[in-house]
Amino acid sequence: MNGKQHQQPSYTAFKVSLTVMCLSIIGSAIAKAEDSLPSWNSGPAKQSIVAFVDRVTQKQSPDYVEPTDRIAVFDNDGTLWPEAPIPFQAAFAFDEVKRRVPKEPTLAADPMVQAVLQGDIGKLIEGKHHDGLLKVMAITHAGMSTDEFATSVSDWLESAEHPRFKKAYSDLTYQPMQELLDYLRANGFKCFIVSGGGADFMRVWSERVYGIPAENVVGSTGQAKYEMRDGKPQLIKTLDHLFVDDKEGKPVGIHQFIGRRPIACFGNSDGDQAMLEYTTIDNPLPSFGLIVHHTDVEREYAYDKKPSSSGKLTTALEAASKRGWTVVDMKSDWVRVFRGSGSE
Repeated sequence: MNGKQHQQPSYTAFKVSLTVMCLSIIGSAIAKAEDSLPSWNSGPAKQSIVAFVDRVTQKQSPDYVEPTDRIAVFDNDGTLWPEAPIPFQAAFAFDEVKRRVPKEPTLAADPMVQAVLQGDIGKLIEGKHHDGLLKVMAITHAGMSTDEFATSVSDWLESAEHPRFKKAYSDLTYQPMQELLDYLRANGFKCFIVSGGGADFMRVWSERVYGIPAENVVGSTGQAKYEMRDGKPQLIKTLDHLFVDDKEGKPVGIHQFIGRRPIACFGNSDGDQAMLEYTTIDNPLPSFGLIVHHTDVEREYAYDKKPSSSGKLTTALEAASKRGWTVVDMKSDWVRVFRGSGSE
């Protein structure tokens, strides 16, 4: 009896010590997650991200997901960097039009090229997929080798700057989203871009800017053809068999080029709704969807129903609460907007 009485305090102390240690470990994990997203204000949006990642990466969790299935897909324009006043690839194509028309006057015969020269954005964004914009991009890219195109994109990025922010386009990535990419990768996720933008355009700089390698970029494409030019093998961009990786095309692109269903999806517009649905509805694995809502007119832009060009957000926003998608309010949820911009 006396022996048991002497052992009791020691056993109790052990239980208390074990409890404190467990709480310390949990607290440390939460703090680590919080420190990984310093440009996110504490609130429901940040908490939902951390909770999901914790849920699918902890082996003791009933919702644990093996690393091979931790696929995260990101829209680019308006999700990882701005899309106003026009998508950055459109700005590149417009500059290409203005550069080439004096040398190739036959280009000016196309009504969409005329719209560019006249600054008629309204005409260019008509149609389900902003058909005029797509045509201008196709016209200015076709006939070039993929190497020539990559060089022209690199040269443009080095010299062009955003009309409002007066910075290089590649310097205008969203710091909170950069942190999110790093946070997901640190937790065993593979991150992919799935965008309506041109795959060849994004692959030139995606690894340098986002740490996303070219093979992890899914975008709009045209058929390329193989040729020998000056004794060297070349791939030539054409206007044939255009695949538009936008709206309902995004799940198709994911299936064709990734081959696994994502468990996390990040977008900002109705163009991302199909991809969000594909990720989160009837997925056999735990899933997460997030929408970046542009609400910050001072630090970036504020729009949803009436964007300046692309990025309309109505039906996806309406569906968010029903589908359980997290909606990020840029103005209140982000400490800073752009990379290297301080607290702004």
